[in-house]
Amino acid sequence: MNRRMALQQMTGLMSVVLLGGARAQARARSLDHELLDHELLDHELSEEFDGQAAPAAAPTGPFTLPPLPYAYEALEPSFDAETMHLHHDKHHQAYVDKLNAAVAGHPELASKTVYELVSDLSAVPESVRKAVQNQGGGHANHSFWWTMLGKGGDAPKGELAKAIDGKFGSFSGFQEKLTVAATGVFGSGWAWLVSTPAGGLEIMTTPNQDSPLSTGNKPIVGVDVWEHAYYLKYKNKRPDYVKAFWSVVNWDGVSGKYADGKKAG
Repeated sequence: MNRRMALQQMTGLMSVVLLGGARAQARARSLDHELLDHELLDHELSEEFDGQAAPAAAPTGPFTLPPLPYAYEALEPSFDAETMHLHHDKHHQAYVDKLNAAVAGHPELASKTVYELVSDLSAVPESVRKAVQNQGGGHANHSFWWTMLGKGGDAPKGELAKAIDGKFGSFSGFQEKLTVAATGVFGSGWAWLVSTPAGGLEIMTTPNQDSPLSTGNKPIVGVDVWEHAYYLKYKNKRPDYVKAFWSVVNWDGVSGKYADGKKAG
């Protein structure tokens, strides 16, 4: 090997070493940047969750979150325990907290039940009327709903069964109509079987958290079609959720309350 060839080979080897070193340095700088980005993201998430974990103390007041009348997992597999925790402990609690905040400066409202408030919104000061409609409606609707669910009978009984057959032809006919109403709600809201002021049965829907009590109707059965009621398990398949709903209605309890309401007039 002559001197020129040896120098060429040595130059080539040095180039490879230098190129490899440059690539290694570039990769190291890239890793440093990635690590910094992750640290910044972790910091942002830490601040976000720290803010959520220690919010300002919720206003105290006359309205409280009622406990579930059954275990969180009692409605499995139709309604999963995780959704029940989220729905009851977080969403319903938020309605209660915001309702308490709305009535904080109105002792005349604090002395009423939530059902009395949403039954006569015209008596609520205009400055907080919308808050009472939304937050009070959310509290009233959910307080009713938890007690309507459970494992108790497969179909209506007694006077309610007769009333449903008389209005809708059969229990299955009623189920079909309420299912259509529930799946057809645009956005968030509720579908209801109600007792009208005239004493008959009707199917109706309400947007958002509006209560049927606000229009003089008494709820008998309700289907919550807000996504927070079903999205963890059913994603965007609302019809599947509504189908599952029928297996967790406490018909013994619903029928008994309907009969008691008829007696009370």
